[in-house]
Amino acid sequence: MLFFFVQLPMVSRSGYLNSLIFNRRNNGEADAGMSVPIIQLDSLPGGCQTFELVVKFCYGLSVNLTGSNIAPLYCAAHFLEMGEDLKQGNLISRTEAFLSFLMLSSWKDMFRILKNCEAISAWAEELKILERCSESIAWKACMDPQAISCGDDEAQCLNVLTNNFNESKINTKDGAVGSHTEAESNWWFEDVSRLRIDHFIKVINAVKNRGMRSDVIGSCIIKWTEKWLLRIKKNIHDHLNEEPRVTIESLVKVLPTEKDSVCCNFLLHLLKVGMVMNINPELLMVLEKRVALLLESCSAGDLMVKNHHGDKDSVYDANLIIRVVEAYVSCVSSNSISRISVVASVVDEYLALVSMDSNLSVKSFQLLAEALPEAARSCHDRLYRAMDAYLKSHPILTEEERESVCRAMDYHKLSQEARKHAMRNDRLPSNFMVRFILLDHLNMARSMVDDTSRFQRTKTQAFITVSKSPAKNLIRTQKELEIMKQEVKRLKLQLNDLQLCRLELQKKVKRGAR
Repeated sequence: MLFFFVQLPMVSRSGYLNSLIFNRRNNGEADAGMSVPIIQLDSLPGGCQTFELVVKFCYGLSVNLTGSNIAPLYCAAHFLEMGEDLKQGNLISRTEAFLSFLMLSSWKDMFRILKNCEAISAWAEELKILERCSESIAWKACMDPQAISCGDDEAQCLNVLTNNFNESKINTKDGAVGSHTEAESNWWFEDVSRLRIDHFIKVINAVKNRGMRSDVIGSCIIKWTEKWLLRIKKNIHDHLNEEPRVTIESLVKVLPTEKDSVCCNFLLHLLKVGMVMNINPELLMVLEKRVALLLESCSAGDLMVKNHHGDKDSVYDANLIIRVVEAYVSCVSSNSISRISVVASVVDEYLALVSMDSNLSVKSFQLLAEALPEAARSCHDRLYRAMDAYLKSHPILTEEERESVCRAMDYHKLSQEARKHAMRNDRLPSNFMVRFILLDHLNMARSMVDDTSRFQRTKTQAFITVSKSPAKNLIRTQKELEIMKQEVKRLKLQLNDLQLCRLELQKKVKRGAR
Protein backbone atom coordinates (compact mmCIF):
# COMPACT_ATOMS: atom_id res chain seq x y z
CA MET A 1 0.00 0.00 0.00
CA LEU A 2 1.24 3.49 -0.88
CA PHE A 3 1.14 6.38 1.58
CA PHE A 4 1.67 9.97 0.45
CA PHE A 5 2.76 12.28 3.23
CA VAL A 6 4.63 15.46 3.94
CA GLN A 7 8.09 14.62 5.17
CA LEU A 8 8.41 17.10 8.03
CA PRO A 9 5.77 15.71 10.46
CA MET A 10 7.14 12.22 9.93
CA VAL A 11 10.87 12.83 10.04
CA SER A 12 10.49 15.14 13.02
CA ARG A 13 9.18 12.21 15.10
CA SER A 14 10.95 9.22 13.50
CA GLY A 15 14.68 8.86 13.76
CA TYR A 16 14.60 5.96 11.30
CA LEU A 17 12.79 7.92 8.56
CA ASN A 18 14.88 10.99 9.28
CA SER A 19 18.18 9.23 8.75
CA LEU A 20 16.85 7.27 5.77
CA ILE A 21 15.59 10.32 3.85
CA PHE A 22 18.47 12.63 4.61
CA ASN A 23 21.10 9.97 3.93
CA ARG A 24 19.59 9.36 0.51
CA ARG A 25 19.48 13.08 -0.18
CA ASN A 26 23.08 13.59 0.91
CA ASN A 27 24.23 10.69 -1.24
CA GLY A 28 22.48 12.20 -4.26
CA GLU A 29 20.15 9.23 -4.72
CA ALA A 30 16.91 9.84 -6.62
CA ASP A 31 14.07 7.70 -7.78
CA ALA A 32 14.04 7.49 -11.57
CA GLY A 33 11.14 9.37 -13.12
CA MET A 34 9.69 10.34 -9.74
CA SER A 35 9.52 13.84 -8.31
CA VAL A 36 9.20 12.54 -4.76
CA PRO A 37 11.33 9.94 -2.96
CA ILE A 38 9.87 6.47 -2.39
CA ILE A 39 10.49 4.72 0.91
CA GLN A 40 9.75 1.01 1.17
CA LEU A 41 9.14 -0.43 4.64
CA ASP A 42 8.83 -4.18 4.16
CA SER A 43 9.66 -5.23 7.69
CA LEU A 44 7.56 -2.75 9.65
CA PRO A 45 5.84 -4.59 12.55
CA GLY A 46 2.08 -4.62 12.07
CA GLY A 47 2.16 -3.75 8.37
CA CYS A 48 -0.02 -1.15 6.66
CA GLN A 49 -2.68 -0.87 9.36
CA THR A 50 -0.11 -0.04 12.00
CA PHE A 51 1.71 2.43 9.75
CA GLU A 52 -1.57 4.23 9.13
CA LEU A 53 -1.90 4.76 12.89
CA VAL A 54 1.69 6.03 12.99
CA VAL A 55 0.92 8.55 10.26
CA LYS A 56 -2.17 9.76 12.14
CA PHE A 57 -0.13 10.19 15.29
CA CYS A 58 2.57 12.16 13.48
CA TYR A 59 -0.03 14.46 11.93
CA GLY A 60 -1.61 15.10 15.33
CA LEU A 61 -4.81 13.18 14.61
CA SER A 62 -6.62 11.16 17.27
CA VAL A 63 -5.40 7.57 17.58
CA ASN A 64 -7.57 5.11 19.48
CA LEU A 65 -5.27 2.77 21.40
CA THR A 66 -6.71 -0.67 22.24
CA GLY A 67 -5.53 -4.03 23.42
CA SER A 68 -5.65 -5.23 19.82
CA ASN A 69 -3.37 -2.58 18.30
CA ILE A 70 -1.09 -1.57 21.15
CA ALA A 71 1.52 -4.33 20.66
CA PRO A 72 2.08 -3.76 16.89
CA LEU A 73 2.08 0.00 17.43
CA TYR A 74 4.58 -0.26 20.28
CA CYS A 75 6.88 -2.40 18.13
CA ALA A 76 6.47 -0.07 15.13
CA ALA A 77 7.38 2.91 17.32
CA HIS A 78 10.62 1.19 18.28
CA PHE A 79 11.27 0.18 14.67
CA LEU A 80 10.83 3.80 13.52
CA GLU A 81 12.88 5.10 16.48
CA MET A 82 10.16 7.45 17.73
CA GLY A 83 11.78 8.27 21.06
CA GLU A 84 11.71 11.22 23.44
CA ASP A 85 15.01 12.55 22.09
CA LEU A 86 13.17 13.75 18.99
CA LYS A 87 10.00 15.10 20.54
CA GLN A 88 8.37 15.15 23.95
CA GLY A 89 5.47 12.71 24.26
CA ASN A 90 6.54 10.71 21.23
CA LEU A 91 4.96 7.41 20.22
CA ILE A 92 7.26 5.13 22.22
CA SER A 93 6.44 6.80 25.53
CA ARG A 94 2.72 7.02 24.70
CA THR A 95 2.42 3.34 23.79
CA GLU A 96 4.62 2.31 26.72
CA ALA A 97 2.33 4.13 29.16
CA PHE A 98 -0.81 2.59 27.69
CA LEU A 99 0.74 -0.88 27.58
CA SER A 100 1.71 -0.67 31.25
CA PHE A 101 -1.78 0.54 32.13
CA LEU A 102 -3.42 -2.43 30.39
CA MET A 103 -1.09 -4.90 32.05
CA LEU A 104 -2.06 -3.65 35.47
CA SER A 105 -5.76 -3.08 34.92
CA SER A 106 -7.17 -5.41 32.26
CA TRP A 107 -7.23 -9.21 32.29
CA LYS A 108 -8.85 -9.73 28.88
CA ASP A 109 -6.58 -7.22 27.16
CA MET A 110 -3.55 -9.30 28.14
CA PHE A 111 -4.81 -12.05 25.87
CA ARG A 112 -5.67 -9.62 23.08
CA ILE A 113 -2.12 -8.33 23.25
CA LEU A 114 -0.66 -11.84 23.13
CA LYS A 115 -2.93 -12.76 20.22
CA ASN A 116 -1.70 -9.78 18.22
CA CYS A 117 1.89 -10.61 19.09
CA GLU A 118 1.68 -13.83 17.08
CA ALA A 119 2.46 -12.03 13.81
CA ILE A 120 5.31 -10.02 15.34
CA SER A 121 6.85 -12.63 17.64
CA ALA A 122 10.46 -11.59 17.09
CA TRP A 123 9.81 -7.95 17.96
CA ALA A 124 7.50 -8.83 20.84
CA GLU A 125 10.17 -11.13 22.24
CA GLU A 126 12.94 -8.56 21.86
CA LEU A 127 10.91 -5.77 23.46
CA LYS A 128 9.82 -8.14 26.27
CA ILE A 129 6.10 -7.72 25.60
CA LEU A 130 5.57 -11.48 25.90
CA GLU A 131 7.49 -11.65 29.15
CA ARG A 132 5.61 -8.72 30.67
CA CYS A 133 2.21 -10.08 29.64
CA SER A 134 3.06 -13.52 31.00
CA GLU A 135 4.16 -12.04 34.30
CA SER A 136 0.99 -9.97 34.51
CA ILE A 137 -1.22 -13.00 33.83
CA ALA A 138 0.72 -15.06 36.37
CA TRP A 139 0.42 -12.34 39.00
CA LYS A 140 -3.34 -12.11 38.54
CA ALA A 141 -3.77 -15.91 38.45
CA CYS A 142 -1.87 -16.25 41.71
CA MET A 143 -4.02 -13.66 43.47
CA ASP A 144 -6.29 -16.51 44.57
CA PRO A 145 -4.75 -17.52 47.94
CA GLN A 146 -5.91 -21.13 47.52
CA ALA A 147 -3.95 -21.55 44.29
CA ILE A 148 -0.53 -20.46 45.51
CA SER A 149 1.99 -22.01 47.84
CA CYS A 150 3.47 -19.34 50.09
CA GLY A 151 4.42 -18.57 53.65
CA ASP A 152 1.92 -17.65 56.35
CA ASP A 153 2.69 -13.94 56.16
CA GLU A 154 2.26 -13.81 52.39
CA ALA A 155 -0.94 -15.84 52.54
CA GLN A 156 -2.32 -13.50 55.19
CA CYS A 157 -1.48 -10.49 53.04
CA LEU A 158 -3.19 -12.06 50.06
CA ASN A 159 -6.28 -12.81 52.14
CA VAL A 160 -6.42 -9.25 53.43
CA LEU A 161 -6.00 -7.90 49.92
CA THR A 162 -8.74 -10.15 48.57
CA ASN A 163 -11.12 -9.42 51.44
CA ASN A 164 -10.62 -5.66 51.16
CA PHE A 165 -11.30 -5.83 47.45
CA ASN A 166 -14.46 -7.87 47.97
CA GLU A 167 -15.77 -5.64 50.76
CA SER A 168 -15.49 -2.62 48.49
CA LYS A 169 -18.14 -4.11 46.19
CA ILE A 170 -21.61 -2.83 47.11
CA ASN A 171 -24.82 -4.46 46.03
CA THR A 172 -26.70 -1.49 44.58
CA LYS A 173 -30.01 -3.31 44.77
CA ASP A 174 -30.26 -3.73 48.53
CA GLY A 175 -27.31 -1.60 49.70
CA ALA A 176 -25.65 -4.50 51.48
CA VAL A 177 -22.06 -5.48 51.19
CA GLY A 178 -21.84 -8.11 48.48
CA SER A 179 -20.83 -11.52 49.69
CA HIS A 180 -17.99 -13.05 47.73
CA THR A 181 -17.56 -16.67 46.90
CA GLU A 182 -13.87 -17.37 46.58
CA ALA A 183 -12.91 -18.12 43.00
CA GLU A 184 -11.93 -21.62 42.05
CA SER A 185 -8.26 -22.13 41.41
CA ASN A 186 -8.97 -22.86 37.75
CA TRP A 187 -10.85 -19.65 36.95
CA TRP A 188 -8.06 -18.54 34.60
CA PHE A 189 -7.73 -21.80 32.64
CA GLU A 190 -10.22 -21.00 29.89
CA ASP A 191 -8.47 -17.82 28.76
CA VAL A 192 -4.99 -19.32 28.98
CA SER A 193 -6.08 -22.40 27.03
CA ARG A 194 -6.62 -20.24 23.93
CA LEU A 195 -3.00 -19.13 23.77
CA ARG A 196 -0.53 -20.33 21.18
CA ILE A 197 1.89 -22.94 22.49
CA ASP A 198 4.93 -20.64 22.84
CA HIS A 199 2.88 -18.00 24.68
CA PHE A 200 1.24 -20.67 26.82
CA ILE A 201 4.64 -22.05 27.84
CA LYS A 202 5.75 -18.57 28.93
CA VAL A 203 2.64 -18.16 31.08
CA ILE A 204 3.13 -21.59 32.68
CA ASN A 205 6.77 -20.81 33.47
CA ALA A 206 5.70 -17.49 34.96
CA VAL A 207 3.11 -19.07 37.28
CA LYS A 208 5.68 -21.69 38.27
CA ASN A 209 8.10 -18.96 39.28
CA ARG A 210 5.38 -17.33 41.37
CA GLY A 211 4.82 -20.50 43.39
CA MET A 212 1.59 -21.82 41.92
CA ARG A 213 0.74 -25.30 43.19
CA SER A 214 1.93 -28.04 40.86
CA ASP A 215 -1.47 -29.76 40.68
CA VAL A 216 -3.10 -26.49 39.55
CA ILE A 217 -0.43 -26.03 36.88
CA GLY A 218 -0.91 -29.63 35.79
CA SER A 219 -4.66 -29.12 35.47
CA CYS A 220 -4.08 -26.03 33.34
CA ILE A 221 -1.76 -27.97 31.03
CA ILE A 222 -4.38 -30.72 30.71
CA LYS A 223 -7.04 -28.14 29.82
CA TRP A 224 -4.84 -26.57 27.14
CA THR A 225 -3.86 -29.96 25.69
CA GLU A 226 -7.47 -31.17 25.48
CA LYS A 227 -8.51 -28.12 23.48
CA TRP A 228 -5.45 -28.36 21.27
CA LEU A 229 -6.04 -32.05 20.50
CA LEU A 230 -9.63 -31.30 19.49
CA ARG A 231 -8.33 -28.76 16.99
CA ILE A 232 -5.66 -30.95 15.39
CA LYS A 233 -7.05 -34.49 15.72
CA LYS A 234 -7.83 -34.69 11.99
CA ASN A 235 -4.23 -33.88 11.08
CA ILE A 236 -2.55 -35.79 13.88
CA HIS A 237 -1.03 -38.30 11.45
CA ASP A 238 0.34 -35.64 9.10
CA HIS A 239 4.07 -36.17 9.61
CA LEU A 240 4.94 -33.32 7.24
CA ASN A 241 3.55 -30.83 9.73
CA GLU A 242 6.20 -30.09 12.34
CA GLU A 243 4.01 -27.95 14.60
CA PRO A 244 2.26 -30.82 16.46
CA ARG A 245 5.57 -32.54 17.18
CA VAL A 246 7.10 -29.33 18.54
CA THR A 247 3.97 -28.73 20.60
CA ILE A 248 4.09 -32.16 22.25
CA GLU A 249 7.79 -31.78 23.01
CA SER A 250 7.14 -28.38 24.59
CA LEU A 251 4.35 -29.80 26.75
CA VAL A 252 6.53 -32.67 27.97
CA LYS A 253 9.29 -30.23 28.91
CA VAL A 254 6.98 -27.89 30.82
CA LEU A 255 5.20 -30.58 32.88
CA PRO A 256 5.65 -30.10 36.64
CA THR A 257 8.10 -32.60 38.08
CA GLU A 258 5.96 -33.43 41.11
CA LYS A 259 4.56 -36.97 40.96
CA ASP A 260 0.86 -36.17 41.45
CA SER A 261 0.76 -32.97 39.41
CA VAL A 262 -0.85 -34.69 36.40
CA CYS A 263 -2.88 -37.88 36.22
CA CYS A 264 -1.74 -41.14 34.69
CA ASN A 265 -4.44 -41.14 32.00
CA PHE A 266 -3.35 -37.75 30.67
CA LEU A 267 0.28 -38.84 30.51
CA LEU A 268 -0.75 -41.98 28.63
CA HIS A 269 -2.61 -39.90 26.04
CA LEU A 270 0.40 -37.60 25.77
CA LEU A 271 2.67 -40.61 25.32
CA LYS A 272 0.42 -42.03 22.62
CA VAL A 273 0.38 -38.77 20.68
CA GLY A 274 4.13 -38.43 21.18
CA MET A 275 4.68 -41.86 19.66
CA VAL A 276 2.50 -40.97 16.68
CA MET A 277 4.36 -37.68 16.22
CA ASN A 278 7.81 -39.28 16.53
CA ILE A 279 8.97 -36.82 19.14
CA ASN A 280 12.51 -36.74 20.50
CA PRO A 281 13.37 -40.27 21.78
CA GLU A 282 14.85 -38.93 25.01
CA LEU A 283 11.68 -37.00 25.82
CA LEU A 284 9.61 -40.05 24.92
CA MET A 285 11.66 -42.15 27.32
CA VAL A 286 11.26 -39.58 30.10
CA LEU A 287 7.50 -39.54 29.57
CA GLU A 288 7.33 -43.33 29.41
CA LYS A 289 9.25 -43.71 32.67
CA ARG A 290 7.06 -41.14 34.38
CA VAL A 291 3.89 -42.99 33.39
CA ALA A 292 5.41 -46.30 34.45
CA LEU A 293 6.14 -45.08 37.96
CA LEU A 294 2.51 -43.98 38.35
CA LEU A 295 1.23 -47.53 37.80
CA GLU A 296 1.57 -48.28 41.51
CA SER A 297 -0.98 -45.60 42.40
CA CYS A 298 -3.46 -45.76 39.51
CA SER A 299 -6.52 -47.87 38.73
CA ALA A 300 -7.41 -49.96 35.69
CA GLY A 301 -9.72 -47.18 34.49
CA ASP A 302 -6.75 -44.81 34.30
CA LEU A 303 -5.16 -47.08 31.69
CA MET A 304 -8.04 -46.88 29.23
CA VAL A 305 -6.74 -45.06 26.14
CA LYS A 306 -8.80 -45.41 23.00
CA ASN A 307 -7.58 -46.21 19.52
CA HIS A 308 -8.78 -44.01 16.66
CA HIS A 309 -7.21 -45.64 13.61
CA GLY A 310 -9.87 -47.88 12.13
CA ASP A 311 -12.43 -50.63 12.55
CA LYS A 312 -9.83 -53.40 12.68
CA ASP A 313 -8.04 -51.93 15.68
CA SER A 314 -8.99 -52.75 19.22
CA VAL A 315 -11.14 -50.21 21.03
CA TYR A 316 -8.41 -49.55 23.60
CA ASP A 317 -4.69 -49.35 22.97
CA ALA A 318 -3.35 -52.43 24.76
CA ASN A 319 0.04 -52.13 23.05
CA LEU A 320 0.58 -48.78 24.76
CA ILE A 321 -0.04 -50.38 28.15
CA ILE A 322 2.31 -53.25 27.29
CA ARG A 323 5.03 -50.72 26.59
CA VAL A 324 4.43 -48.90 29.87
CA VAL A 325 4.32 -52.10 31.95
CA GLU A 326 7.57 -53.29 30.39
CA ALA A 327 9.11 -49.91 31.20
CA TYR A 328 7.89 -50.29 34.79
CA VAL A 329 9.49 -53.73 35.10
CA SER A 330 12.82 -52.38 33.86
CA CYS A 331 12.58 -49.44 36.29
CA VAL A 332 11.82 -51.50 39.40
CA SER A 333 13.90 -54.59 38.65
CA SER A 334 16.56 -53.38 41.09
CA ASN A 335 14.09 -51.91 43.58
CA SER A 336 13.24 -54.34 46.35
CA ILE A 337 10.51 -52.16 47.83
CA SER A 338 8.49 -51.79 44.65
CA ARG A 339 4.77 -52.50 44.85
CA ILE A 340 4.79 -54.80 41.86
CA SER A 341 1.95 -56.93 43.23
CA VAL A 342 -0.28 -53.84 43.18
CA VAL A 343 0.64 -53.25 39.54
CA ALA A 344 -0.16 -56.90 38.79
CA SER A 345 -3.67 -56.42 40.20
CA VAL A 346 -4.15 -53.30 38.08
CA VAL A 347 -2.97 -55.12 34.96
CA ASP A 348 -5.31 -58.07 35.64
CA GLU A 349 -8.25 -55.69 36.09
CA TYR A 350 -7.31 -53.93 32.86
CA LEU A 351 -7.17 -57.28 31.05
CA ALA A 352 -10.63 -58.11 32.34
CA LEU A 353 -11.96 -54.77 31.06
CA VAL A 354 -10.50 -55.05 27.56
CA SER A 355 -11.00 -58.81 27.19
CA MET A 356 -14.47 -58.37 25.70
CA ASP A 357 -13.09 -56.37 22.78
CA SER A 358 -13.47 -58.64 19.75
CA ASN A 359 -10.56 -56.92 17.99
CA LEU A 360 -8.06 -57.40 20.80
CA SER A 361 -5.44 -59.76 19.39
CA VAL A 362 -4.24 -62.91 21.12
CA LYS A 363 -0.68 -61.63 20.94
CA SER A 364 -1.53 -58.37 22.71
CA PHE A 365 -3.42 -60.19 25.45
CA GLN A 366 -0.60 -62.69 25.91
CA LEU A 367 2.16 -60.05 25.96
CA LEU A 368 0.36 -57.99 28.58
CA ALA A 369 -0.43 -61.03 30.73
CA GLU A 370 3.23 -62.09 30.60
CA ALA A 371 4.74 -58.59 30.87
CA LEU A 372 5.20 -58.86 34.64
CA PRO A 373 7.55 -61.42 36.23
CA GLU A 374 6.07 -64.60 37.72
CA ALA A 375 6.71 -63.43 41.27
CA ALA A 376 4.44 -60.40 40.76
CA ARG A 377 1.28 -62.45 41.32
CA SER A 378 0.79 -64.54 44.43
CA CYS A 379 -2.71 -65.51 43.29
CA HIS A 380 -3.84 -66.01 39.69
CA ASP A 381 -7.60 -65.86 40.26
CA ARG A 382 -7.97 -62.41 38.67
CA LEU A 383 -5.76 -63.40 35.78
CA TYR A 384 -7.85 -66.54 35.27
CA ARG A 385 -11.08 -64.52 35.23
CA ALA A 386 -9.60 -62.19 32.61
CA MET A 387 -8.48 -65.13 30.49
CA ASP A 388 -11.84 -66.82 30.78
CA ALA A 389 -13.60 -63.59 29.77
CA TYR A 390 -11.31 -63.28 26.75
CA LEU A 391 -11.95 -66.89 25.68
CA LYS A 392 -15.68 -66.37 26.12
CA SER A 393 -15.61 -63.25 23.92
CA HIS A 394 -13.49 -64.99 21.26
CA PRO A 395 -15.18 -68.38 20.76
CA ILE A 396 -13.57 -69.25 17.41
CA LEU A 397 -9.96 -69.28 18.57
CA THR A 398 -7.86 -72.27 17.61
CA GLU A 399 -6.46 -74.62 20.22
CA GLU A 400 -3.02 -73.10 19.77
CA GLU A 401 -4.37 -69.57 20.31
CA ARG A 402 -6.18 -70.69 23.45
CA GLU A 403 -2.94 -72.09 24.79
CA SER A 404 -1.19 -68.77 24.10
CA VAL A 405 -3.88 -66.90 26.01
CA CYS A 406 -3.61 -69.20 29.06
CA ARG A 407 0.15 -69.63 29.08
CA ALA A 408 0.79 -67.21 31.95
CA MET A 409 -1.66 -68.95 34.31
CA ASP A 410 -0.25 -71.19 37.05
CA TYR A 411 -2.46 -73.93 38.49
CA HIS A 412 -0.70 -73.84 41.85
CA LYS A 413 -1.55 -70.13 42.29
CA LEU A 414 -5.28 -70.62 41.81
CA SER A 415 -7.62 -70.82 44.76
CA GLN A 416 -9.55 -74.05 45.36
CA GLU A 417 -12.71 -72.47 43.98
CA ALA A 418 -10.91 -71.27 40.84
CA ARG A 419 -9.40 -74.73 40.33
CA LYS A 420 -12.80 -76.38 40.48
CA HIS A 421 -14.14 -73.89 37.96
CA ALA A 422 -11.15 -74.40 35.66
CA MET A 423 -11.55 -78.20 35.63
CA ARG A 424 -15.16 -77.78 34.46
CA ASN A 425 -14.39 -74.95 32.02
CA ASP A 426 -14.67 -76.26 28.46
CA ARG A 427 -13.34 -72.96 27.10
CA LEU A 428 -9.84 -73.75 28.33
CA PRO A 429 -7.44 -75.66 26.07
CA SER A 430 -7.78 -79.44 26.41
CA ASN A 431 -4.22 -79.97 27.56
CA PHE A 432 -4.73 -77.39 30.31
CA MET A 433 -7.82 -79.21 31.56
CA VAL A 434 -5.94 -82.53 31.55
CA ARG A 435 -3.05 -80.96 33.39
CA PHE A 436 -5.35 -79.42 35.98
CA ILE A 437 -7.17 -82.70 36.59
CA LEU A 438 -3.91 -84.63 36.91
CA LEU A 439 -2.50 -82.07 39.31
CA ASP A 440 -5.69 -82.17 41.33
CA HIS A 441 -5.52 -85.95 41.61
CA LEU A 442 -1.84 -85.75 42.47
CA ASN A 443 -2.64 -83.36 45.30
CA MET A 444 -5.24 -85.80 46.55
CA ALA A 445 -2.71 -88.63 46.44
CA ARG A 446 -0.21 -86.60 48.37
CA SER A 447 -2.78 -85.78 50.99
CA MET A 448 -3.25 -89.51 51.64
CA VAL A 449 0.29 -89.76 52.99
CA ASP A 450 -0.67 -87.52 55.87
CA ASP A 451 -1.86 -89.64 58.82
CA THR A 452 -4.60 -87.22 59.73
CA SER A 453 -5.80 -86.50 56.22
CA ARG A 454 -9.18 -87.41 54.78
CA PHE A 455 -10.14 -87.50 51.14
CA GLN A 456 -13.18 -88.35 49.09
CA ARG A 457 -12.71 -91.21 46.65
CA THR A 458 -13.88 -90.17 43.21
CA LYS A 459 -15.13 -93.58 42.17
CA THR A 460 -17.02 -94.75 45.23
CA GLN A 461 -17.78 -91.31 46.73
CA ALA A 462 -16.95 -92.84 50.15
CA PHE A 463 -14.70 -91.29 52.80
CA ILE A 464 -11.60 -93.29 53.72
CA THR A 465 -9.61 -92.63 56.83
CA VAL A 466 -5.91 -93.40 56.55
CA SER A 467 -4.77 -95.79 59.23
CA LYS A 468 -1.96 -94.88 61.53
CA SER A 469 -0.40 -98.34 61.05
CA PRO A 470 2.51 -98.05 58.57
CA ALA A 471 1.82 -101.42 56.90
CA LYS A 472 -1.89 -100.85 56.44
CA ASN A 473 -1.19 -97.28 55.39
CA LEU A 474 1.13 -98.47 52.60
CA ILE A 475 -1.32 -101.10 51.33
CA ARG A 476 -4.22 -98.68 51.24
CA THR A 477 -2.13 -96.02 49.58
CA GLN A 478 -1.06 -98.41 46.84
CA LYS A 479 -4.64 -99.52 46.25
CA GLU A 480 -5.88 -95.95 46.05
CA LEU A 481 -3.10 -95.00 43.65
CA GLU A 482 -4.04 -97.87 41.36
CA ILE A 483 -7.67 -96.77 41.38
CA MET A 484 -6.65 -93.18 40.64
CA LYS A 485 -4.37 -94.22 37.78
CA GLN A 486 -7.25 -96.07 36.17
CA GLU A 487 -9.50 -93.04 36.58
CA VAL A 488 -6.86 -90.75 35.08
CA LYS A 489 -6.57 -93.03 32.05
CA ARG A 490 -10.32 -93.00 31.65
CA LEU A 491 -10.42 -89.21 31.93
CA LYS A 492 -7.65 -88.87 29.35
CA LEU A 493 -9.65 -90.94 26.89
CA GLN A 494 -12.75 -88.86 27.55
CA LEU A 495 -10.82 -85.63 27.11
CA ASN A 496 -9.30 -86.85 23.85
CA ASP A 497 -12.79 -87.61 22.59
CA LEU A 498 -13.94 -84.16 23.67
CA GLN A 499 -11.00 -82.54 21.93
CA LEU A 500 -11.81 -84.35 18.69
CA CYS A 501 -15.43 -83.24 18.98
CA ARG A 502 -14.35 -79.67 19.55
CA LEU A 503 -12.09 -79.70 16.49
CA GLU A 504 -14.94 -81.05 14.39
CA LEU A 505 -17.26 -78.33 15.67
CA GLN A 506 -14.68 -75.65 14.92
CA LYS A 507 -14.35 -76.91 11.35
CA LYS A 508 -18.13 -76.83 10.93
CA VAL A 509 -18.30 -73.29 12.32
CA LYS A 510 -15.61 -72.13 9.89
CA ARG A 511 -17.38 -73.77 6.97
CA GLY A 512 -20.63 -72.10 7.99
CA ALA A 513 -18.89 -68.71 8.26
CA ARG A 514 -17.64 -69.04 4.69
